[in-house]
Amino acid sequence: MDAQYTIVIADDHPLFRNALFQSVHMAISGANLLEADALDTLLSLLEKEPEVDLLLLDLKMPGSNGMSGLIQLRNQHPDLPIVVISASEEATIIRQVRHHGAFGFIPKSSDMRALIGALNQVLEGEPFFPEGIGEEEDDDVNELAQKIATLTPQQYKVLCMLSDGLLNKQIAYELKVSEATIKAHMTAIFRKMDVKNRTQAVILLQQMDLIQ
Repeated sequence: MDAQYTIVIADDHPLFRNALFQSVHMAISGANLLEADALDTLLSLLEKEPEVDLLLLDLKMPGSNGMSGLIQLRNQHPDLPIVVISASEEATIIRQVRHHGAFGFIPKSSDMRALIGALNQVLEGEPFFPEGIGEEEDDDVNELAQKIATLTPQQYKVLCMLSDGLLNKQIAYELKVSEATIKAHMTAIFRKMDVKNRTQAVILLQQMDLIQ
């Protein structure tokens, strides 16, 4: 394919990013390839590059808590085609990736030919998922996803820091804001997630984190 595409590869493993770079170059000549190794980096890049044609996303990288990272990206960039490339190939994971709005799922175990075929299929506008994976849904997980999707980017960042065990003053320091601002974010997070305290909020986020 000779069309000019802008493709972002988001993965925290340099060796796998390099392998993906080679595969994409083989599949699409002249592609403009960009990379990110963490969710923060990725979100900043997407703000600067509004014309991205495809995001190749690893579910497990810094700042991205499994499915919740995908949900947040889908919420902030609803028109961006996202294809998950993951070493976690369980049917449950693939079904949830599909349900949460990904345009495809490519197992990291795919050989070069399969990877190139999947990329071409996606860029031609056809979703790609492994054969034999149904679309059964989990109502509890769907409800959690909807709650997480209502958070602003900053609220989501605060929630992830909570999950990492940081105190309010530590989060305020990291985000360069006042403790009062963090407390206001907490109040909004608890309301949107329908919980009473930080422990319940963290438990809900961990329930979404299906990739251990």
